[in-house]
Amino acid sequence: MFKDGESSISKEFLWIGDWAGRRASLTPNREAIFDNIEKKIYTYKELDIRANQLARVLLDHGISKGDRIAVFSTNRIECIDLFLATGKIGAILVPFNVRLSIQELEYLIKKTKPSIFFYDPKLESQVTDIKNKNLIANNIVMGEKIIQNDPTTRQLMKKVSKSEIEKPIINFEDPHLILFTGGTTGLPKGAVLSHRLIFWNSINTIVSWSLNSEDIQPLLFPLFHTGGWNVLLVPFYHLGAKTILMGDFNPEETLKIIDKESCTIVIGVPTMFHTMANSPQFNSANLDSVRIFISGGAPCPITIMENYWARNKTFKMGYGLTEVGPNNFYLPEKFITQKPTSVGLPVFHCDMKIVDTKTNKIVKQGEVGELLLRGPHIFSGYWDEPEETKKTIEIDGWVHTGDLAKQDEDNYYYIVGRRKEMYISGGENIYPVEIEELLFKHPSIDLAAVIGVPDEKWGEVGKAFITLKPGRATSSEEIRKYLNERLARYKVPKFFEIRDSLPTSATGKILKRELDR
Repeated sequence: MFKDGESSISKEFLWIGDWAGRRASLTPNREAIFDNIEKKIYTYKELDIRANQLARVLLDHGISKGDRIAVFSTNRIECIDLFLATGKIGAILVPFNVRLSIQELEYLIKKTKPSIFFYDPKLESQVTDIKNKNLIANNIVMGEKIIQNDPTTRQLMKKVSKSEIEKPIINFEDPHLILFTGGTTGLPKGAVLSHRLIFWNSINTIVSWSLNSEDIQPLLFPLFHTGGWNVLLVPFYHLGAKTILMGDFNPEETLKIIDKESCTIVIGVPTMFHTMANSPQFNSANLDSVRIFISGGAPCPITIMENYWARNKTFKMGYGLTEVGPNNFYLPEKFITQKPTSVGLPVFHCDMKIVDTKTNKIVKQGEVGELLLRGPHIFSGYWDEPEETKKTIEIDGWVHTGDLAKQDEDNYYYIVGRRKEMYISGGENIYPVEIEELLFKHPSIDLAAVIGVPDEKWGEVGKAFITLKPGRATSSEEIRKYLNERLARYKVPKFFEIRDSLPTSATGKILKRELDR
């Protein structure tokens, strides 16, 4: 589906993939990126020059359309250079999660067979084994640091070349990114994101979220995650808006940058907003410039939202996944406090339906089922995983999200939880999100996560993992009593475990798969 193949129309669109060149031709002197790590501003013209230089380097290394370019890095300007350069020449950028073990990294390298491996000098110790195994012919360290026999990216980009870049014909269906999804079990799968997906997600976001060229965002997501590229960075490039490139998340630094750079839209995961709200600087921070805060990546407890509402700021939830979008919904501001747990209505170019997990038939309004999405912003499949692709994308283009959802009487959507996280206790479906929402409202609880664990009598029962607010104390018995007063008895977890901390991903999401190990 969506095949434009070798059509004459697609061949005329020579700008496909060349985000840098197109935007530089329109607004060359506008500020595109403020690198808060290096404290340097880049205009759209400067980024296009850098992208052309890097594209020339890639071509000189024998890179051609369809070749994979791996990057193993924290957020840095060179990551954006690589995205823009690979877009120009049709190469495929493959960012790897910086938290990967050597064994996981080796597995993904063997799977994708990249021609060049760019890496962050801060990760040199993690890369040594990969280099020693000669898995990739070209290993290039980024930044100013010089390692023997490893020319740096910046030195290579300063290489003077009079030859023009040979731009191949790039079609919408050609891949631009392979992003690996963490998944709840098993090995990660590489979602193939085409130029079509990236373009149409940008259109959906700009139109449905009412973005404009004067918007400014702090980039809080890592650039090995779809949030880093597709939530706002590419839509901002589309518009000519400004992005603040942030380093590792720090709540105080984020609050400072929001004020200093007059950020208008701030998007992150619930734990980011949670730690920002708990910062001693939160109540005094100047948030006047922010038009809206949006939480994604996981359900956001109302108690977190209330901290921002108390500051008279618009705060709501979004929803997305690597395989579709990731931007799929928009909740109108007038419904935020009326429907705070809703993700809203579909973005403009997106079809949705909720189906029974057993029959695949559409459920009645108000009933819970799996959310399926369809539109021009769906992924192309999993890299070298044809069977997994068939399980996820139906022949008519519907993508199984694996998320459970429902619609209210006004057709607004609610994400109930992950299908894999739902558990069945005594024949009853239990949705952890409902329990977690109540736990977050407990005066002593800071963070909470609920999973299902095997039980001889009931099949599965709930187990809650909890951290406490500083200076607060409680007990399992007290928490059980609290829930018994607010939930049906069968929904109350059988086990409670209070911990000092909960495991989180690089994006800040709680990793439930690691809780009961």
